[in-house]
Amino acid sequence: MKIKLSNCLRPVLLGAVFLGSSAHAEVQQINRVVAIVDTDVVMQSQLDQRVREVQQTIAKRGDALPPQHVLDQQVLERLIIENIQLQMGDRSGIRITDEELNQAVGTIAQRNNMTLEQFRGALQNDGLSYEDAREQIRREMIISRVRQRRVAERIQVSDQEVENFLSSESGKLQLSVEYHLANIQVRVPDGSTSSVIQAAQQRAKELYQQLQQGADFAQLAIASSASDTALEGGDMGWRKAAQLPAPFDAMIGAMTVGEVSEPIRTPGGFVLVKLLEKRGGDNQVRDEVHVRHILIKPSEIRSEQETQRLAGRIYDRVISGEDFSELAKDFSEDPGSALTGGDLNWIDPNALVPEFRAVMAKTESGQISKPFQTSFGWHVLQVMGRRATDGSEQFRKQQAISVLRNRKYEEELQAWLRQIRDEAFVESKL
Repeated sequence: MKIKLSNCLRPVLLGAVFLGSSAHAEVQQINRVVAIVDTDVVMQSQLDQRVREVQQTIAKRGDALPPQHVLDQQVLERLIIENIQLQMGDRSGIRITDEELNQAVGTIAQRNNMTLEQFRGALQNDGLSYEDAREQIRREMIISRVRQRRVAERIQVSDQEVENFLSSESGKLQLSVEYHLANIQVRVPDGSTSSVIQAAQQRAKELYQQLQQGADFAQLAIASSASDTALEGGDMGWRKAAQLPAPFDAMIGAMTVGEVSEPIRTPGGFVLVKLLEKRGGDNQVRDEVHVRHILIKPSEIRSEQETQRLAGRIYDRVISGEDFSELAKDFSEDPGSALTGGDLNWIDPNALVPEFRAVMAKTESGQISKPFQTSFGWHVLQVMGRRATDGSEQFRKQQAISVLRNRKYEEELQAWLRQIRDEAFVESKL
């Protein structure tokens, strides 16, 4: 394929040499800069590729496509936000090795119940190359680690917050109830004048009226929403009510499936929320795992490779008989568990990141895992035991911590994304 492609391009390139500057400009138009983002650029080819992917996703859902210029602008804005975060990752020394990338691709294929070859075939059927998919996964892994360092690690949940949540009516009634939500956001920039705010409010009311008259929510989200879920039709996935900031946490419990809220003022603008599905609410027996781990994080002075090697040396010392607890106290960089020998106590696997959960599931009780990586860094874990629980008080506290952390993370993430977008130098040439 590469040989054929080069044969096709050779006459064009030779023609550019002999025909001079006008032909050169014509060739360059094949790929051009569509946005300058700080010290980097977004290219037309990147925009075209992402637009194709979004169009395929929208078509699979059966939704109507918005006008091309609207879709281009939505996709470009997402690429700009991604580019800012990728530059932050590059400056922080965040790198994804081929081994890490291969593991992530394999995990994605496994989650979709496919072999790697079947996954390649599925991508090809969707018109996507395996190489492009790998590159997009790599970008998402870098962005995830940037968000982890800049946002998630700053979030703390106090014991008093947990107690207040568990004793609140919202906590009692909604802790185990989940809602599948979608949203449309009309953005209001920080420091906007009253006329700008009123215009945004009027726009949100117009969208609400269109929805009341039968307009498709997903299509309106794609065409009009400023949310980072716009290109997914506003789909936010499954959330617990208590994970949502006020007043959504109290409001969502009173909504019926299919209902759309009136526009609600938030720090970032005006938001309309649709309740797509609802599940849970009953007590269920859940599995818990007693696990301990040692976490080693990359830093400004320790690269990913050096971090991986250090985790490997610690693993070798554990296997050779050294005390896991003492090594955790000496080396682990998880402040919440290092002093207790890395002990996470009995924990719900669903409260853990997918990579940690997957390794823990494959590790037998009493066994020690080989070093593996998550967005937090490199881990070595030991499974101490497994049990079923009927929703004990300890489980409820762990669940409350997870809910409160997720709620704070969502608020902090959206504020941080607005901040880095406002602070970046961006020049659109679309």
